[in-house]
Amino acid sequence: MTESQGTHQQPYPSSPASSVHPEWPPPPPYRPGPAPEPEPEPGKKRTRGPLALLAAVAIVAAAVGGGTAYTVQELTGKDATTAVGAPAVPTGKRGDVAAIAAAVSPSVVEINATLPGGSSTGSGVIVDADGEIVTNNHVVSGASSVRVRTSDGKSYTAEVLGTDSSKDLALIKVRGAKGLKAAALGDSDAIQVGDPVVAIGSPEGLTGTVTSGIVSALDRDVTVSTDDSQDQDGDWPFRFGGREFNGDTGSSTTTYKAIQTDASLNPGNSGGALFDANGRVIGINSAMYSSGTQASSSAAGSIGLGFAIPVNTVKSDLAALRSGGTS
Repeated sequence: MTESQGTHQQPYPSSPASSVHPEWPPPPPYRPGPAPEPEPEPGKKRTRGPLALLAAVAIVAAAVGGGTAYTVQELTGKDATTAVGAPAVPTGKRGDVAAIAAAVSPSVVEINATLPGGSSTGSGVIVDADGEIVTNNHVVSGASSVRVRTSDGKSYTAEVLGTDSSKDLALIKVRGAKGLKAAALGDSDAIQVGDPVVAIGSPEGLTGTVTSGIVSALDRDVTVSTDDSQDQDGDWPFRFGGREFNGDTGSSTTTYKAIQTDASLNPGNSGGALFDANGRVIGINSAMYSSGTQASSSAAGSIGLGFAIPVNTVKSDLAALRSGGTS
């Protein structure tokens, strides 16, 4: 409490000997200050007021904003990988396709896998600066060797850390790479039909190809092959990573919920990123639709029906993939 409110304050003297200037107004009459808060009873906690709560929220926000993974996990009860990354494009440029492409292209790579019966070309998304890359399982499934080429033209050998055929996801890691640009992961639960999107990948080996469109639909059921068997008679309606799959071979399949987009996707886009207007990954491009007659032809191309695995599915699967899980 202030001096003017203290219980030992004496009124200003009114005699001529007072040091108060005579033209000043007299001081207000003495009033006792507010009574102090009673001490809490033993064993009881004091209720925190609004200011204390506000301070606590500010501390939490500072910890999260500083990227403290332990704090995020401790406060939310979720793995830190579920946190949404900061926008990759500057304010004022969000939604600008050229700005998004410039900001995020270094986070997308081309993948070439050597298979028992040939090769597979696809794409991948860097999720860790030391070289962890998310791609589709069908891009690297059964591969005897995997090579990665980054946007600056450097080439690396990679190893497969883990695969999940039920979600068509795989995690690979390049050898000898440091300081790669990891993509910011977004929140696929927050997107809406009509939101603008940008797809980046290596269709037909054309590294760093950028296309744009919108989210056409959500929660589309997409069925894909989970093994390496291939049939070229063309009645299976999906193409992946330069590989064709057919539904009458008896091969096993899996079905997952996907984001549908009209951004152009072609063979080789598989495993690449679907970005939102902020330059954050909202999906991993995984499949394109083509008619039965087109699927048998190497000339099959996009007809505006592309599909991506939601990034929240990817984030929930990362820990298992990192631990070397194979399914």
